[in-house]
Amino acid sequence: MSWIVLVVSAVFEAVWATALGQSDGFSRLAPTVVFVVFLALSMIGLALAMRHIPISVAYSVWIGIGAVLTVAYAMVTGGEQFTAAKAVVLTILISCIVGLKFTKASTSITEATAEALSVDAEQPK
Repeated sequence: MSWIVLVVSAVFEAVWATALGQSDGFSRLAPTVVFVVFLALSMIGLALAMRHIPISVAYSVWIGIGAVLTVAYAMVTGGEQFTAAKAVVLTILISCIVGLKFTKASTSITEATAEALSVDAEQPK
C-alpha cells in the first residue's frame, strides 16, 4: 500500500510542478490553487509512504517519477520539444527508479550504528 501511496503522490508532484509553471509567478488564480492543493496532497502522501519505505528510496522514487511525468507532459502538450536524447535520459531515469524499488539494504545505518555501539559498550577496557 505504501508504494501505491508513493506513486500517487509522485503523480501529484508532477501536477503541482506543472501548475507552478502555469501560475505565472502566482499571478493566475486557478493554477495557483491547483499548485497549493496538489503540493499539500503530494507531501502528505510522501510522508505517509515514508513510514514504511526508507527516505533514501522514497524520496528518490517520488522525485524521479515526478520529474519524468513533468517532462513527458511538457513534451506531449508542446511545452518542450521531444528529442531522442531526452527519451534516452528519461528511459535511464525510469530504469533507476525501478531499480531503487527492488534494491534493499540488508541493514539500515541506524541499526548498524546501534549494533556497533552496543558491541563497543560490552567490551572491557
